[in-house]
Amino acid sequence: MKSFRSVSLVLALSLVLMQAQAQTEVPKGFKKGTITLADSSLLTGFIKESISHNSSLQFIGTAGGKKKQYNGSDIIAAEIEGINYRCINGDFFKVICQGELFFLQKESDASGKISYNGNEAVFSNGTDGKPGDYFIYAVAAKNLQLVSKKNFDEVVSASFGEYPAAMDKARAASGDIAELKDAVVIYNNRNSK
Repeated sequence: MKSFRSVSLVLALSLVLMQAQAQTEVPKGFKKGTITLADSSLLTGFIKESISHNSSLQFIGTAGGKKKQYNGSDIIAAEIEGINYRCINGDFFKVICQGELFFLQKESDASGKISYNGNEAVFSNGTDGKPGDYFIYAVAAKNLQLVSKKNFDEVVSASFGEYPAAMDKARAASGDIAELKDAVVIYNNRNSK
């Protein structure tokens, strides 16, 4: 009888240890990350992203459980191994810098993507532009502006017009849209001096 109890105890401890180990190991194809749901709650666990392929990601909590798929329209943001993403109108954007203004690079195209509100199919219009394009997002106004060579001056004036240091930095970019990051940083730091 003692040997049966000993074997049972060893098996029980083995199962507990295996479960604890499974919770700390990253599942194959997944990376550590956090998602922010539409209600602003945070979920920490493991993420397998399909952002550029179909504007979604799969999530497994740190305590294990079933995989759950989230579309860009289901979440506000995601952080995957130090890379931050913001979700707007179903699309994922890589956050280059953030503050009052965000400087973003589009990572997905959710236009035409079907999601479901209960049994009702909802088609996403996504956002303007294509993956790789840059955007300025004004958080308070919830205004997302595509920045292109054609509208560069217009977007710069609308975004930084009241702050000359940011305007000067943006103009110094000479149309190199990726360089707008520095102007956004200057604008966001204007009140911290």
